[in-house]
Amino acid sequence: QVQLVESGGGSVRPGESLTLSCTVRGSSLDYAAGLGWFRQVPGEEREGIACLKTGESSPYYKDSVKGRFRISRDNAKNMMYLHLTSLEPEDTAVYICAGTRFPPTSAQGLCVIPRWQGIDLGRGTQVTVSS
Repeated sequence: QVQLVESGGGSVRPGESLTLSCTVRGSSLDYAAGLGWFRQVPGEEREGIACLKTGESSPYYKDSVKGRFRISRDNAKNMMYLHLTSLEPEDTAVYICAGTRFPPTSAQGLCVIPRWQGIDLGRGTQVTVSS
């Protein structure tokens, strides 16, 4: 059974940076045809912010994080990362990593129209941006 475990969250000030990590356990990272990061604020829907589809060269980013966040993967370490820069108070949320063995239509498709039944999710890590 695949488990995804996030780490690296914390409390930062506006303008600062963080790197979130996601460790894949129970399988190699190669199991995933799609990988992504979602975030959720209490009372709101989970939103996809950065996604990859294996074989596609360009990741998808939600407009609100484009140019500030970067998703990456390291197959040798079984790790996925989300590099967050220029953080804003509006970025405060629980950040959740996701993987799926079922090929998404595209990286954008994984983020925007996720098929939750086939997606493995971590428990999340809290990021708080406050002055």
